[in-house]
Amino acid sequence: MDKIVAFCKRRGFVYQSSEIYGGIRSSYDYGPLGVEMKRNIKEEWWRRMVHMREDMVGLDSAIIMHPKVWEASGHTATFNDMLVESRTSKRRYRADHLIEEATGIDAEGLSPEQLTRIIEEDERVKDPADGGRDFAPVRPFNLMFETYMGPVKTPENLAYLRPETAQGIFVNFKNVFQTSRVKVPFGIAQQGKSFRNEITPGNFIFRTREFEQMEMEFFVEPGTDEAWHEYWIEERWNWYTDLGLKEDNLRRYEHPKEKLSHYSKRTVDLEYNYASVGWSELEGIANRTDYDLKQHAAYSGENLEYFDQVTGERYIPYVIEPAVGPDRIMLAFLVDAYTEEEVKGEVRTVLKLHPLIAPTKAAVFPLSKKEPVSTIARELYDDLKGDYRLFYDDSGSIGRRYRRQDEAGTPFCVTVDFDTIEDKQVTIRDRDTLEQERVPLAAVRDRLKALISG
Repeated sequence: MDKIVAFCKRRGFVYQSSEIYGGIRSSYDYGPLGVEMKRNIKEEWWRRMVHMREDMVGLDSAIIMHPKVWEASGHTATFNDMLVESRTSKRRYRADHLIEEATGIDAEGLSPEQLTRIIEEDERVKDPADGGRDFAPVRPFNLMFETYMGPVKTPENLAYLRPETAQGIFVNFKNVFQTSRVKVPFGIAQQGKSFRNEITPGNFIFRTREFEQMEMEFFVEPGTDEAWHEYWIEERWNWYTDLGLKEDNLRRYEHPKEKLSHYSKRTVDLEYNYASVGWSELEGIANRTDYDLKQHAAYSGENLEYFDQVTGERYIPYVIEPAVGPDRIMLAFLVDAYTEEEVKGEVRTVLKLHPLIAPTKAAVFPLSKKEPVSTIARELYDDLKGDYRLFYDDSGSIGRRYRRQDEAGTPFCVTVDFDTIEDKQVTIRDRDTLEQERVPLAAVRDRLKALISG
């Protein structure tokens, strides 16, 4: 992971936020290549989840919502991690993670009392900072960020930064089905920022306090939920493999019943093997039943039943939720794609990203800065730009320029050479195979489009 972190900064994918002031823990800024890759991931998710389906619509709900939303959802009372503080170093840790890292015991979901007992009795549990074993009792810590609406900080003005985008979908369920002419089964998709005051954020962009989510709530008739759950598990798996994620690094994890969230009938995670981090959640696909809609109906007094005009029945739909963040997806693809290989006796660093998510789709090189080669190359670049992110480079040897683009993940390089002057053709070079093909200037746009779409 250290190699990936260093690579991301060196190549302009991810920077430490506020770095000139020493940085701020778990906050990161996306650089020129990183922001392009993240946008591509989000756009591919939206294309697959919304634009390619007839049963899906989109939504963009507010970050700050009515406080009662979070009472109804259970976040105010139960959205907690277990906090333990070392009395010697004064550092705070997430208790279940502290225990698991020291002992290998899976402590997630245990009560504060159970966690405290393990910490007190197991000599292997020590403060990572100083090796001490003097800990305060474990206590719940609510992960929601508090803020205030208006100029006066009073309890009446208390509000929260949303910890998930899902609740914005549930509270708009009635609005959407009344205005969009949708029928069950249908889904509502959303992308946006969420905030969680994590006790121990870390592992680069894997776990941060400010992050983006891509969530979809798929509303189905009760009794059909289990089949739809299986459908979305398979659909989401295929999305990753279609974009080139290695199946050897991807697996399904079934949540044990005793560790399911309070709203879940069944949850399956798609886990990725994150280098030194190991197997960790990439995406969760949950059967949330009718819990959320029933809660919001009870707290708001609104009737959130769905009327089926075909059968004449009224019911509260069940919900299948695939939930993921583009940050974790981006990290998985970076780890998966980063390759060091030997080519003609030299080590080549290459980022073997699928063209659809690569930050830059193609680079245009004039073999020489001299006329008319450079003019032809510049005209080709100007003609292609706007279709997708391109890069123009006329500095250094052609081999060095290839290597720079390989490392940036650019799948195709288009070279204008001296032969182009006569035959009106250019060379398109493939990043992964290193194969080259001659293509007429007039056909470059269509050829690149075909190569990028895969």
